[in-house]
Amino acid sequence: MSAVVDIRNLSVSFATDHGPVKAVHDFSLEVRSGEVLAIVGESGSGKTVTAKSILGLLPGNATAAGAVLLSNKAGTSSSDVVSLSKQQLREVRGTDVAMVFQEPSTALNPVYPIGWQIIEGIRAHRKISKQEARAKAIDILGRVGIPDPEERVDHYPHQFSGGQKQRIVIAMALALDPGLIVADEPTTALDVTVQAEILDLLRRCRDEFGMAIVLITHNMGVVADLADRVAVMYQGELVEQADVTTLFASPQADYTKKLLGSVPFVGHGTARAIERADARPAGWAEQTPVVSAQDLTIQYPGRFGRPGFVAVRGVSFDIRPGEVLGLVGESGSGKSTIGRAIAGLTPVTGGSLSVLGTEMLGVKERDFRPLRKRIGFVFQDPASSFNPLLTIAQCVAEPLVVHGIAADAQDARAHVDELLEAVQLPRAYGDRYPHELSGGQRQRASLARALALRPELLIADEPTSALDVSVQARVLDLFAELQAELGFASLFISHDLAVVDLLSDRIGVLFRGELVEEGTGAEVLGAPKEAYTKRLLGSLPVPDPVEQARRRAALAELRKTE
Repeated sequence: MSAVVDIRNLSVSFATDHGPVKAVHDFSLEVRSGEVLAIVGESGSGKTVTAKSILGLLPGNATAAGAVLLSNKAGTSSSDVVSLSKQQLREVRGTDVAMVFQEPSTALNPVYPIGWQIIEGIRAHRKISKQEARAKAIDILGRVGIPDPEERVDHYPHQFSGGQKQRIVIAMALALDPGLIVADEPTTALDVTVQAEILDLLRRCRDEFGMAIVLITHNMGVVADLADRVAVMYQGELVEQADVTTLFASPQADYTKKLLGSVPFVGHGTARAIERADARPAGWAEQTPVVSAQDLTIQYPGRFGRPGFVAVRGVSFDIRPGEVLGLVGESGSGKSTIGRAIAGLTPVTGGSLSVLGTEMLGVKERDFRPLRKRIGFVFQDPASSFNPLLTIAQCVAEPLVVHGIAADAQDARAHVDELLEAVQLPRAYGDRYPHELSGGQRQRASLARALALRPELLIADEPTSALDVSVQARVLDLFAELQAELGFASLFISHDLAVVDLLSDRIGVLFRGELVEEGTGAEVLGAPKEAYTKRLLGSLPVPDPVEQARRRAALAELRKTE
């Protein structure tokens, strides 16, 4: 097979106020026609910079050296992307290579219908009428699995689910039938069932359209499921490459071994849960729960005379002091709604929800306000939950100032420094701004802020979904250590079953707002009773190519019986 892209001695550096920063150093790699090549590594390793180099999408302060030889799909011509002019780059983007971006919500323009956006890309490169381009857009939407494409071609991005938006972005990339697609973290924010569908779609695109795929990801299960070959990057350099079976079976580089060793597996949390249970005092199970839900119902009001939407229906569970309850389920199952209701951010409309002895049904804000200092909240995306104008120390001190424990951020600085050290961040990082920290460092700072008031209850909503595996492992270990040391109860919300299994004493499975199964990790994940739990487990990719191929076949059989 011929090479679709041949990267030779690529080096990329960025000009900054503190001098040049080298992101990629002497990187060489080729991708052959019909092949899926995965580039893996932790944040800052140079994966995305390498991917953007293939399309000539580097920012203005970047300097690239070396060659990126890109061939057309027919293999009749090639060009060096590094030396192309802007006009020449416009000609190869979309036709020879296209990109699937990490966050489809930002890749799609919210003010235009999705059909218009696909048509615009087609007509920018092909001299065809609007009617022909529209017919092609409808066809490509149908081929990527969008239902009723003739009607939905005129819908706007906000009218689609997260998984459907990702399919639309893939459709835009396929519209001009390129020979290579660069997919940058295409499944990061998706739950496991939707992720499995997107991976099936990418696999089908490779086979039906005959294209190569460069997959940028930190999910080693996704790599095992989709990739033919794997390249491992560390600090801008290629440290190892091999076919997927060889790499997982016998990694050679120390960094690759460390990376694979950081991946959590379902079943690894059983021993930890037993240790935590054995360490609890006698009579622990009879203690008054920190959170108690009985037939909890949460309904969002309808608009313009339409009926309301019931997000949570008849859910019952307890969280006792010092216990971690994991909530799993696909997008829209009601996980975050329950977390927000416990924190007093979403009103309860039916049943009963007792939080720290206060009934949340009909609670007044003035009655609940004194309890807020006893509840911590770790948000999914710390980059958007931190004020970009405040330093990390000021952000972490904010709860202390709001609740009158400190006069201002400077008065709380000694306590903030202790908190930063507790989450393994140097004190000097308190003087930095959020954008100056990596994703893992921001998440640790977010954990420090949540623990500032030493809460009795901590709600963690997808705190590791956007982190690479090595950083995720450190954050999870830190969470477990702090929970054991401080003894707070916790609701841990995630779509990653292996992460929930690692941290939780009990696991609840939500499906369309209802709690369909609850128990220990060994009961729920080891011997699931409900068909939905089985499908959820079957959709979870495992970092073992041989086992993943078997699981993929089993999931296909399970879907046939539904």
